[in-house]
Amino acid sequence: MVTRFNRRKFLVYGSATLGTSMLLKACGGTTTTTDTGATDSATEAPAAGGETVKVGILHSLSGTMAISETTVVDAEKLAIKEINAAGGVLGKQIEAVVEDGASDWPTFAEKAEKLIDQDKVAVVFGGWTSASRKAMLPVFESKDHMLWYPLQYEGQECSKNIFYSGATPNQQIEPAVNWLLENKSKDFFLVGSDYVFPRTANTIIKEQLKAEGGNTVGEDYLPLGNTEVTPIITKIKAALPNGGVIFNSLNGDSNVAFFKQLQGAGMGPDKYPVMSVSIAEEEVKQIGPEFLKGHLAAWNYFMTVETPENTKWVADFKAEFGDDRVTNDPMEAAYIMVYLWKQAVEAAGTFDIPEVRTATYGQELAAPEGPVTVNTNHHLSKTVRLGEVREDGMFDIIWATDGAIEPLPWNQFVPDTIGFACDWSDPAKGGKFKA
Repeated sequence: MVTRFNRRKFLVYGSATLGTSMLLKACGGTTTTTDTGATDSATEAPAAGGETVKVGILHSLSGTMAISETTVVDAEKLAIKEINAAGGVLGKQIEAVVEDGASDWPTFAEKAEKLIDQDKVAVVFGGWTSASRKAMLPVFESKDHMLWYPLQYEGQECSKNIFYSGATPNQQIEPAVNWLLENKSKDFFLVGSDYVFPRTANTIIKEQLKAEGGNTVGEDYLPLGNTEVTPIITKIKAALPNGGVIFNSLNGDSNVAFFKQLQGAGMGPDKYPVMSVSIAEEEVKQIGPEFLKGHLAAWNYFMTVETPENTKWVADFKAEFGDDRVTNDPMEAAYIMVYLWKQAVEAAGTFDIPEVRTATYGQELAAPEGPVTVNTNHHLSKTVRLGEVREDGMFDIIWATDGAIEPLPWNQFVPDTIGFACDWSDPAKGGKFKA
C-alpha cells in the first residue's frame, strides 16, 4: 500500500549546492549525428531554416556515465519522432544533432559551444551529472541560449538559461530522509561519488538530520567511476555495527561494485537499507535485481506508476526500442522536457529564445508521472515517490505525496540559503532573492 503524505509539510523543504565542482576526465571519443526520427541527414541549415529546426542532444554516450545517459537520448529521440509524426513544431520538422559528452565535463562545455555556434540549434537537451551541468552553465549564460536539464539535482542554482525538469531536493532527497527517520533508523551513513551533487546533497542531509533528530555516523566518497568500494563498506560496518541507513548518491559504474560487495559482506536491506537517489530501473537491470532486491530509491517517476499516460508511454517506448527495455525517472523527465519546449515554442509563435523562455512559464503537461507545471523558477512541480526494488527489477511504490510538490531551488535547511527563492518572471527578483 502506498502511504500518502500531506503536501503542505513538503512545501518547506528546499534544494542545495555548495559549488564545489570537480572536473574529472574520462576516456572516450565524441560523435556527432543528426536525427529527424527514422533517418539521419547532415545539413548546414540554420536553427529554423527551411523545413527543419535543429535541436541539440548532449549526453555521455561513452565513459563511466554511459550506463545511465544513453537511455535518456533514446527517450528524447522518441519524443522528437512523435512530434515530427504529428506535424513538427510551427510547421517544421525537428532535426536532432547528437553529441557525446564522453563523461568528461570540459567536453560538455566544448560540445555545447559547438551546438550553439556551429549547428545553430534552437535549444539543447543535455547533461546528467551536476559537474556536466556546471561546465555547460557559463556557456549558455554567456550566449544567452537555452538548456533543458533532465536530472534530479542538488539545487542551490537557478539560472535564467536553464530549465530543470528533474527534482529539487525538496522533491526527492528531503522527503526520503524524513521517511527513513520515521520508518527505518535515526543513524545514517552517507556515501557518494566525489563531485558536486553528492557532496551538496549530503550537506543538505546533514543539516536536515540535525534539525529532525537524526545522526550522521559517517560520510565517504569515491572518485566517479572508481570501483574500489571495499574500504567504504568496511567503514560503514564499523560505524553501523547494529545496522542503519545507507544514503547512496554514487553515480555510474561505482554502483555495480558497491551493491555486489555490500551483499557479499552480508549487509542486506533488513539491517542496512540503502536509499539511492541515482539508481533507477535501468541501473537495477544492469547491476542485477538480485543484488538490489529490498533496497530503496527516491524519484518522481517509476515504471510502475499507474497513470494512463504512463501505460501508453511504456508501450510506445518498448515498441520503438524493444520489449526488454525499461523506462525510468531521468528518461521520463527527458521525454517530457522535449514536449514542454514544443508547447512553449508554439505558445510563443517563434523559436526566438527570449520569447520561448517567457512562454514556458506555466506550461502544463499530463506526463507519465502525473501532472507537471513549469514554475517561474525554471523548475517543475512534481509528485514525490519512494520505491522498493522487487525481484523482477521493478519498484513497488511504497510511499507518495498527495499531488505535486512545488520546487524550491534554494535550500531551506542550509543556513546560508534559508528564506531565499527564485523568480525569473520578475527582473527585480531573478535567480535569487529574499522571499
